[in-house]
Amino acid sequence: MTSCKKLRRSLFGCLFAGFISIMLYAHWSTLPLPEGTQVDFIRIEKAAHKLTLYKDNQTLAIYTIALGRSPVGPKTHADDHKTPEGTYQIDFHKKNSAFHRSLHISYPAAKDMNAPNPGGDIMIHGLRNGLGFVGRLHRLFDWTQGCIALTNDEIDQLYNAVPNGTQIEILP
Repeated sequence: MTSCKKLRRSLFGCLFAGFISIMLYAHWSTLPLPEGTQVDFIRIEKAAHKLTLYKDNQTLAIYTIALGRSPVGPKTHADDHKTPEGTYQIDFHKKNSAFHRSLHISYPAAKDMNAPNPGGDIMIHGLRNGLGFVGRLHRLFDWTQGCIALTNDEIDQLYNAVPNGTQIEILP
């Protein structure tokens, strides 16, 4: 076998292994929630990059998420690129935004107001409009300003299943 053929085989093997690794890391999408499902609690585990939906203390679905660019530690001020930690509520739905759809989190709460400028506008959202084709690959790194990001299909599921007032717990 010539060295060119060996090199091509080696290159193809590396690319194939890389593709499989990305797909395993990015996970396949969670199955759709049944029509009419209503969530009563959301838990975010930042270290595990996991969002779990609950109804009556039963797990309904688990999603892999991307977070703020500096995910370790609680949010302390605007522009720190951290996702807050604590207990909040989903206080409104935003159908038309720069990020497909979004669910607004009631951050900052009274306990967060100790910081001179705690920031705000923290959401669970989909991908930036026009970039939905990126899909699960967005999970390869933390890229938001402090929000929690899902694929567009996933945020569509949450948008319909999570009513305003739903409690959300964000853990380190």
